[in-house]
Amino acid sequence: MGARHLPADERRSVTVETVIALAGEQNPSEITTAAIAARMKLTQGALFRHFPSKDALWTAVMEWVAERLMARIERAVADAPAPLDALRAMFLAHVDFVLEHPGVPRMMFGELQRAEASAPKRMAQTLIRRYGERVHALLVAGQAAGAVAADIDLDAATTLFIGTIQGLVMQSLLAGEPERISREAPAVLALYLRSVRSHP
Repeated sequence: MGARHLPADERRSVTVETVIALAGEQNPSEITTAAIAARMKLTQGALFRHFPSKDALWTAVMEWVAERLMARIERAVADAPAPLDALRAMFLAHVDFVLEHPGVPRMMFGELQRAEASAPKRMAQTLIRRYGERVHALLVAGQAAGAVAADIDLDAATTLFIGTIQGLVMQSLLAGEPERISREAPAVLALYLRSVRSHP
């Protein structure tokens, strides 16, 4: 079934996935509605029936990212037997998500550096806040279990966890080597876990 014959919800989802695919190939700020419509073999008018503006489309993209990433992380964490295992699973699930959707971090960085307060930027900020709360909760659980050092700064440890992934992503984007993330993630993750782990 072609994009022009899809039900409205599926059309919206396919549009969002098209934007993310395009963001993996070019600068997200340069993606035009004409390019999106052309990739989907639709008219711009058909696109605007589902998204009244480009901002509305970008907001839908950020919602898609937040839902998919957090759902994947929750699944990974749910299967982990202990808090440090959960942090490891969360880190690696995030890395896998970025490898599957290389356009996502480009869009996130793009939205976060916009000067104006926009709906997509607010969504990106909310995602990072929710993500940070999840990491913080796992660190607290780790302390309660005696696996995470009691004297560490939990806010700093949360920031470092997020910043470590962002750093890996940024370096892979700069190098033009997406696979660099998966290659370097295990060693970087091991260093992070060593820094928060309690030592007898």
